[in-house]
Amino acid sequence: MLLRPTRRRLLGTAAAGAAVLATPRLLRAQQDHVRAGFVYVGPIGDHGWTYRHDVGRRDVEAALGDRVSTTYVENVSEGPDAERVIRQLAAEGHDIIFTTSFGFMNPTIRVAQQFPDVKFEHATGYQTAENVAVYNGRFHEGRAVIGTIAGHMSESGIIGYIGSFPIPEVVMGINAFTLAAQKINPDIQTRVIWVNSWYDPGREAEAAATLIDQGADIISQHTDSPAALQVAEERGVFAFGQASDMQAFAPNAQLTAIIDDWGPYYIERCQAVLDGTWESHMVWDGLAEGKVVIAPYNPILPEQVIADAEAVRTGIIDGTVHPFTGPIHDQEGELRVAEGETIDDETLAGIDWYVQGVQA
Repeated sequence: MLLRPTRRRLLGTAAAGAAVLATPRLLRAQQDHVRAGFVYVGPIGDHGWTYRHDVGRRDVEAALGDRVSTTYVENVSEGPDAERVIRQLAAEGHDIIFTTSFGFMNPTIRVAQQFPDVKFEHATGYQTAENVAVYNGRFHEGRAVIGTIAGHMSESGIIGYIGSFPIPEVVMGINAFTLAAQKINPDIQTRVIWVNSWYDPGREAEAAATLIDQGADIISQHTDSPAALQVAEERGVFAFGQASDMQAFAPNAQLTAIIDDWGPYYIERCQAVLDGTWESHMVWDGLAEGKVVIAPYNPILPEQVIADAEAVRTGIIDGTVHPFTGPIHDQEGELRVAEGETIDDETLAGIDWYVQGVQA
């Protein structure tokens, strides 16, 4: 399978890890005010990925008050336009700039070289520098929780999954979801339709309708709009929200949602600039750290279903549950992970195969 590098690809190489270890601290004097800039790949009204990053920006303003001022630029294309926007924010005197799309990685690195006194934070990339940090979320952990629910609630045994791009982050989410569902119902099948976009409500809606026509009675997604949930609501099937709580768009259909909570991280990093303690790093946080959150469960869910979902969620947090624990077979039936073993982060971050039961 060809993996296309795009917005949210994770790093899993030893070389990159070594680069992080070798990165020195970038210490500066304390300051009274910080200017923070945010670069978004989509509109803040997408109700998904970009919306949640902008919620995090507003959390910074609420937490730090007059000690911070923020700027954001939305709908920035990945490429030359991104570099222009990032450079402009740096030239305007921003102290820290958050670039929230994988395709912003190289432009961020280039601009950072030109502005060594500015701190840069890149979401989902793998290149760091003295003044460039990387951060990401373990979204696949949340998919293990919702997969558990899907395994209980699907009557047809067919689950529809709307994919953005076949990159490791999305593939690992599909696999984690499917493995969790199969622990409840071993015959579960996950059918994937790729829309080749992070945000395209029309195509997302069409994909959801097609999957339902193919027999799916539950819809999941790794795209940013609530369009698929709205189709699920209209068609009387269940679905899960992505990146934010989309319950308002599908009050009956949404069983729960995976929420990206960037606010605490943004507050922490802006505070570090104020304190003069900011340093480069690479972090990959999930349920345990609160970067990935599960939305309230739909009251329609039976108590046992909620209990099983909570067991997975709390187990991941306390380390007793790993979403990728063997035995795990791939689509061709080959044993990829032996019984009792797990996939390490480096391997997981570059995963390029589907588990048995995925049709993609």
